[in-house]
Amino acid sequence: MPVEDLGWRRAAPALAVYAAVRLLGAAVLYGWGAAVGSSAHTLLSARWDSLWYARIAAEGYGYEVVLPNGDVHANLAFFPLLPWLERLVSGATGLGYGSAGLAVSAVAGLAAAWGIFAVAGAVCRERWPEADARRVGVWAVAVWAALPVGVVQSMAYSEALFTALAAWALYAVLRGWWPAAGLLAAGAGLTRPVGAAVVAAVWVAAALAWRRGGRSWRIAAGAALAPAGAAAYVVWVGAFTGEGLLGYLRVQEGWGNGFDGGLAFARFAAAMLAEGPGPAAAGLALGGGVLLVLWLYALCVRQRQPAPLLVYTGIVVALALGASGYFGSKPRLLLPAFPLLFPAALALARWRPGRAAALLGAAALVSAAYGAFWLNGSGPP
Repeated sequence: MPVEDLGWRRAAPALAVYAAVRLLGAAVLYGWGAAVGSSAHTLLSARWDSLWYARIAAEGYGYEVVLPNGDVHANLAFFPLLPWLERLVSGATGLGYGSAGLAVSAVAGLAAAWGIFAVAGAVCRERWPEADARRVGVWAVAVWAALPVGVVQSMAYSEALFTALAAWALYAVLRGWWPAAGLLAAGAGLTRPVGAAVVAAVWVAAALAWRRGGRSWRIAAGAALAPAGAAAYVVWVGAFTGEGLLGYLRVQEGWGNGFDGGLAFARFAAAMLAEGPGPAAAGLALGGGVLLVLWLYALCVRQRQPAPLLVYTGIVVALALGASGYFGSKPRLLLPAFPLLFPAALALARWRPGRAAALLGAAALVSAAYGAFWLNGSGPP
C-alpha cells in the first residue's frame, strides 16, 4: 500500500462518515436525555468504568471497594494509559477528568477509524485486488461506527483508545514497520488486558517474516517491544500488592473475572431460556449473536485475511466470549475485533452507492436509538 494512501485527504471520507455517525448518536442521546431528564454528559463521562478511570487519574492506584459478599473490587484491574491521558488533558485544558476522558475518546475514535481504513485498504489490495480498496476501507469504518454498541466509542472508556492502537499496530505489521508495531502493541498492552491479542499478532507476523528469511534487528526489536507495556504493568501490580506475578490475577478474581472457555456464559444464556418468554427471547438473541460472531470469523478465514489479523481477532473473540463474568459486557468487549467487519465492508463496497448509503443510514439510526436506550438503562458494565 503506497504511503501516500495514509494522507488525510484519502482517509477523509472514512473520517467524515465516522464523525457523522457518532454525532448522530450524540444528538439522539442528548434529545433522549432532554425527554427523560437525564444528562447525556454524565452518562458518557461519569458512570460505570468511567468513574474508575477518573478516580485513577485523580488519585492514582490503591482504591478498592469491598462488596457485601466479600469480593474486592480494586482499581488495579484498570490499565493505566487512559487515566494517564486523562490527567494530561485535564492539566492542559482545565477539564474535569471525565470530560478529559471524552476528549481522549473523541480523538482516539478518529485515530481508530483512520487505522481501520488503512488496514482494510491494505488487506483489500493484497487479498481482494478486484475490489475498490478505498471504498472497502470507508465501509469498514462505517460499519464499525454504526454497531449497536457503537456509543461506547464516544464514552470515557478505553475501547476507542485500544482499537486505535491495535489498528495501527496491525497496519505497521502489514507494512513491515517492526519497531513501530512493537511500540504500538506496547501501548495497547498498557490500555486493556486484551492487549495480549496485539502482542500475539506481532509475534506471529515476526515469526513468519523470520521464517521467510527476513531476519533483521528491526523484527527482533518489534517482537521484544510488543509485550513491554502489559508486562510492565503486571509486574508493577505484583510489586504493589506483594503477590508477585499472580498479583494481577488476584485482582481480577476479586472482580469475578476469569476464563473458562465460555462455560459460565453458556449457563447464563441457558438460564435465560428457562425464565419466561422475555428472557428466553433475549437468550435466543444472545445465542444468535454468538453464532453470528463465529460465522463472521469463519468468513474472515475463508477470505484469507493475513495471519496477524486472524490471530488478533481470534484472541479478542476468545477472551470476550470465554470470560466467566460480566456477561452484559460481551458486546462492547468485541468492539476492537474490527476485522470481523471486513466481509460486510467488501460486500457493501460492491453494492450501488445509494442502496449501501440507505442501509448505513438506517443502521446508524438504530444504533443511535439503541445507544440512548442502553445508556439510560442498564448500560455497559
